[in-house]
Amino acid sequence: MARAAVGLSRPEFAAKANISVATLADFELGKRTPYERTLRDVKDAFEVLGVTFLENNGDGEGVRLKNE
Repeated sequence: MARAAVGLSRPEFAAKANISVATLADFELGKRTPYERTLRDVKDAFEVLGVTFLENNGDGEGVRLKNE
């Protein structure tokens, strides 16, 4: 959902997060569990792009774009 919010393709976002396109695809499809460091790199890349991660508020976790 976060990648769609920032409007980037898999290759574009993978480059920003310094991971391979195949790795990103596997994460998105639930085929692999990311290492903690990789998960941090992905989160950091999203935050640089303006994504805020929301805690579970009873309806589940979520993301939103920061207002600039």
